[in-house]
Amino acid sequence: MNIIPSEKMRNFTTGIFTELANRKQEAIKQGKDVIDLSVGSPDLPPPAFIVQALVDHARDTTKYGYTLKGTLEFNKAVSYFYRNRYGVQLDADHEVLQLMGSQDGLAHLAMAMIDPGDYVLVPDPGYPIYEASVALAGGNIYPMPLTAENSYLPRLQDIPQEILKKTKMMIISYPGNPVTALADQTFFEQVVEFAQLHNILVVHDFAYSELIFDGNPRISFMSVPGAKEVGIEFNSLSKTFNIAGCRIGYVVGNPDAVNILGTLKSHIDYGIFYPIQKAAELALTSDHSFLQEQVDVYQDRRDALVSGLQRAGWDVPKSAATMFLWAKIPGGWSSREFAFQMIEHGVAVTPGDAFGKQGEGYVRMALVQPAERLAAAAERIQAFLNSKAAPSLIQER
Repeated sequence: MNIIPSEKMRNFTTGIFTELANRKQEAIKQGKDVIDLSVGSPDLPPPAFIVQALVDHARDTTKYGYTLKGTLEFNKAVSYFYRNRYGVQLDADHEVLQLMGSQDGLAHLAMAMIDPGDYVLVPDPGYPIYEASVALAGGNIYPMPLTAENSYLPRLQDIPQEILKKTKMMIISYPGNPVTALADQTFFEQVVEFAQLHNILVVHDFAYSELIFDGNPRISFMSVPGAKEVGIEFNSLSKTFNIAGCRIGYVVGNPDAVNILGTLKSHIDYGIFYPIQKAAELALTSDHSFLQEQVDVYQDRRDALVSGLQRAGWDVPKSAATMFLWAKIPGGWSSREFAFQMIEHGVAVTPGDAFGKQGEGYVRMALVQPAERLAAAAERIQAFLNSKAAPSLIQER
């Protein structure tokens, strides 16, 4: 029997993270120790009170059936979190929707909103699901270049009018992944005005909302006047509370858009395990002291890795947020060549071109190892860069 994938699937290749994992396993089989900085999966444990809540509720054998949707208590917990952390008022009944992680919602959103021929503005470089979801929905992508010269903010004025006439949705993400940049209030205000002018739904991915360093402010897009009228915001407990495997997140904002996505999801899944929902409620309504402690850990890790790389002669800027570094690589290599060579030298990083055309020439490094392992990674990188196999560094950013 000849099994033929759909035309849409024929345009997809094996994900870069799978390829990196395969190469890492080959290196390990050869007896090499590989420090994995490729995948942004938190290595820190969740707070003990979240684990205890999960265990306690899991003992209730009456809660193993379908939940069908998020509990009202969960929605109220999200509303509390947004009011407490970002100064945003949310209607728990109509402006909050529970998701199986923010990626789940982002993957389904285009299916709910986009018709063939519609355009979606996506950041380049940007998280891969943005583009993949639009492709699966039959929509068209218009990449918005994010460059260091423009502080990794899209130049909205450069988007052609003929594209804007066919654009239905725009995706942005600050703090960003992979570029780790922040946006200020002024930029978000410009986005609201732009969306109103062109009748575009703004989708803000806020997954790293609590991993912001050096005292920079936490700015939810929803806190900007007019944002709820033009947009929605995805968030997750995966990075904030280190429960990535539990798969729970949410989308907030425009009630019509939230309802449309909710209608689609009612045909796809049967809800999240009740004990996970209860543990998430507790996390969102806790005193949040854990969050600052976690920021301090990641900031120390960032400083340790950047210092080590600088000693190696690689001038990598300090990230303002997230659990990543975004680094311009030495000249003479493509992003993938550099990343694959680094695995051979005991460090796994993600090539920048996996996130879009503008990512070529960069790699992303995840701060998901203890500081001492990050220091060891920097030493291995230094040894590689000092070897005859490595070309000279480009010092420009």
